[in-house]
Amino acid sequence: MSYFDAASSAPLHSVARQALLASLDEGWADPARLYREGRRARMLLDAAREAAAEAVGCRPDELSFTASGTQAVHAGIAGALAGRRRVGRHLIVSAVEHSSVLHSAEIHEREGGSVTRVTVDRSGAADPAVYAAALRPDTALACLQTANHEVGTEQPVAEVAGVCREAGVPLLVDAAQSLGWGAVGGDWSLLAASAHKWGGPSGVGLLVVRKGVRFAAQGPVDERESGRAPGFENLPAIVAAAASLRAVRAEAVQEAARLRELTERIRARVPELVPDVEVVGDPVRRLPGIVTFSCLYVDGETLLHELDRAGFSVSSGSSCTSSTLTPSHVLKAMGVLSEGNVRVSLPLGTPEEDVTRFLEVLPGAVASVREKLGAPAPRTAVQEDTLVVDALGKRCPIPVIELAKVIGEVPIGGTVRVLSDDEAARLDIPAWCEMRDQEYVGEEPAERGTAYVVRRLT
Repeated sequence: MSYFDAASSAPLHSVARQALLASLDEGWADPARLYREGRRARMLLDAAREAAAEAVGCRPDELSFTASGTQAVHAGIAGALAGRRRVGRHLIVSAVEHSSVLHSAEIHEREGGSVTRVTVDRSGAADPAVYAAALRPDTALACLQTANHEVGTEQPVAEVAGVCREAGVPLLVDAAQSLGWGAVGGDWSLLAASAHKWGGPSGVGLLVVRKGVRFAAQGPVDERESGRAPGFENLPAIVAAAASLRAVRAEAVQEAARLRELTERIRARVPELVPDVEVVGDPVRRLPGIVTFSCLYVDGETLLHELDRAGFSVSSGSSCTSSTLTPSHVLKAMGVLSEGNVRVSLPLGTPEEDVTRFLEVLPGAVASVREKLGAPAPRTAVQEDTLVVDALGKRCPIPVIELAKVIGEVPIGGTVRVLSDDEAARLDIPAWCEMRDQEYVGEEPAERGTAYVVRRLT
């Protein structure tokens, strides 16, 4: 089996395993106690904090260990908003943030705050000028991920941090995907990260709050971790997280170059090997190990099962999965094809031959899924130069398949009205038109669902 889902959770690094086992014997006592075992535990905790702070590029007393990266995000946003409540209750986030950030924003809105969701371009990148335009006198906090978790696009964090600093607004950066590759540049104010993303154990997050940032921890607090993460520290996991962060950083430059070559190969070869594919994400400003593409006329869940049977564990932001019937919020914000989406995220040490085999297997897997789907015969009715395709009740990617099957039946300049009640059609039909050089006219009301109108140009 080849594990290609490191962006979800990286395999446990060998150094993390060694540190975890060693600290189980030495780090079981309460580091807040003054007796010998407690002092030994405190020394391990302090050493881990110093190592993690060095990797982040902050002071040790600015860094707290949390129970997860999600908890770090929630605590960071809530604490920063509360600390700057007198300034206002306006929060800025990008439209492609991790769900933990977006859920915090939703809670903030429900509690009476206001949120601006900054749009991104087709590569998934935010524009610093748009962040600057979103800033208001009552802006309490802005958030921006360092790199996107679904498509790998790196964000202009340093530029946005400069814009926010000039306006006197703190910037929280979610560095979960990128911290293993290097420190985060720019004058940011708060940072969140998660150890399982760089090969540390799950259940350890980092929250950094720079000195001078107004911060009021929310919820029940105690004396541990500066009151920002109450509860007994999981010291063995913390030690393993810090040790693995230092280890992956030592390998980062060489491994980044190697993985970037492998993902460049995937980006170049997939469109050559598989017809009707859109590779998404920034081609240059992206993380070394992530490459994402979407396949027309493919059920994403079925494709993932096909690849799993062939020995490859990959992820997807497709709307065609068992967990959701709506497109990934990231792909939706980018305006790219969502159906048949595959995210390949290579862990450290991925052999070149695994990528070679993946490229050999992929075309057959996609062809098999397309053959199994078959594209049911569309129910159509001709009205002058307009063809109506009734795809009501059919899920991604069937509406697009039916559209593709009938577009040649209308004269050039004629239109096709696709009736669909699948939310993914709102994203995938315009994306199909762009890929096929046809004109997407827009949406029209219908008795049931929505009518998506396409004009044939070629």
